[in-house]
Amino acid sequence: MNATEAPAIETSGLVKVFGKNRAVDGIDLTVPAGSVYGVLGPNGAGKTTAVRMLATLLRPDEGEARVFGHDVVREADAVRTRVSLTGQYASVDEDLTGTENLVLLSRLLGHRKPAAYARAEQLLDAFGLTEAAKRQVKNYSGGMRRRIDIAASILNTPDLLFLDEPTTGLDPRSRNQVWDIVRAVVAQGTTVLLTTQYLDEADQLASRIAVIDHGRVIAEGTKGELKASVGAGAVHLRLRDAEQRPRAEELLNRVLDAPVQLDADPLALTARINDGTEQGAAVHASRALAELAGEGITVDNFSLGQPSLDEVFLALTNKPAGHRDAKEAVA
Repeated sequence: MNATEAPAIETSGLVKVFGKNRAVDGIDLTVPAGSVYGVLGPNGAGKTTAVRMLATLLRPDEGEARVFGHDVVREADAVRTRVSLTGQYASVDEDLTGTENLVLLSRLLGHRKPAAYARAEQLLDAFGLTEAAKRQVKNYSGGMRRRIDIAASILNTPDLLFLDEPTTGLDPRSRNQVWDIVRAVVAQGTTVLLTTQYLDEADQLASRIAVIDHGRVIAEGTKGELKASVGAGAVHLRLRDAEQRPRAEELLNRVLDAPVQLDADPLALTARINDGTEQGAAVHASRALAELAGEGITVDNFSLGQPSLDEVFLALTNKPAGHRDAKEAVA
């Protein structure tokens, strides 16, 4: 891919409507080639619908989208030669073995039998599936299914790979294995557009992130830019007595003039600091700690750090990641 080539993805006013639901409501994106671009949002935010339009599986109702300069409607065939899609659920044939799946798909892509078997063996080895190569996919674990699915997506190395929530439902070990695969794919020159509702996944993999809610891009930038957009810091504290939590929450809200994020741990509280400078954030944090002590609230652990993506997401959408509204289910 040469330096003068168009961005991997460009969209302008992209819209898709299902009945009364505007699943995608005017998305503008520019995705540079050669990296992982994260699309972060809750279930039903419009992520999958946007991907399906970019992959030429759905026709936009309004707006334009280009993949490496090719219009996804007028030049759909040209787009399809350069992209591959791994959806939310494994699309390989469960009654076939790992090898049989990859060989079959490779043959459908035009490879001769010797080349198909060679490519299948290469990918099974790269993805740690050699020992399972002769087993039916229906006997694979969830993590193994995701790996064979991604392997099938890169039989012909695509210029752009869409990964639509690739680690949904996986255990931590399997998620880390998929992340390593994504990094390896990008290292070989493929651009990856990754949709996810997992904040740590976007933080780990993406160089730039678009936050989507209700079918619109509500923020976009690097991880650092997004974190800086909601304040210079965040106060994290752990109380000694859970009964003091309501008073501590009220005090932090008043002193920092920011909503307090509650944790599943009844002793933990987090609040972002809206002051735009590190010095100002430190002053506000010190004041909060002093006032907690003055109120007799015992704090066992107190720290000031950069806001997490979790806090960014909550600040932007007023709801935690993973939240799902019933009316958004179509997207």
